[in-house]
Amino acid sequence: MTYFYLFWEFFKIGLFAVGGGPATLPFLMDLTQKYDWYSMADLTNMVAVSESTPGPLGINMATYAGFHAAGILGGVVATMSLVLPSIMVIIIVAKFLANFSENPTVKAVFFGIRPAVTALIASAVYGLFKVALMTENGLAIKPLILCVVVFGLMHIKKLKTWHPAMWLLIAAVVGIVFRF
Repeated sequence: MTYFYLFWEFFKIGLFAVGGGPATLPFLMDLTQKYDWYSMADLTNMVAVSESTPGPLGINMATYAGFHAAGILGGVVATMSLVLPSIMVIIIVAKFLANFSENPTVKAVFFGIRPAVTALIASAVYGLFKVALMTENGLAIKPLILCVVVFGLMHIKKLKTWHPAMWLLIAAVVGIVFRF
């Protein structure tokens, strides 16, 4: 029965998480309340692993969540069910979009979707902020300082050219050395 629920939940996420991987985060947060597949702490690990591995964020997170919930087959089911709605929509859109691409209603729908996607992503950022930088006693100062320092460093022109893997390596070393 777990596989059915994995399929159904990730199919719905794939259907409604317009905007890519970050837009899946609010849905994945919601799953922590509905099922015991993973916790919010596990979700932060999913984001970290998914961001540091090649491939689309949403697919990586679905694979990780499915594996965490039901092993290898669970990872396959979650991933395939996340992708299935996109494949179905792409086939339908490709068939009809050429006829409707200049239609004012179609343009208006896409115009209206953008703010909703922005709100979903902002909600996910806020949720991750709470998990990563808040404790029971308030703000976690050391991780917040690290976040601000790294954010500042990433905006120095010479350092902007560094590969993202270098930033992940530095963050991992700092985390190990200072044990946040």
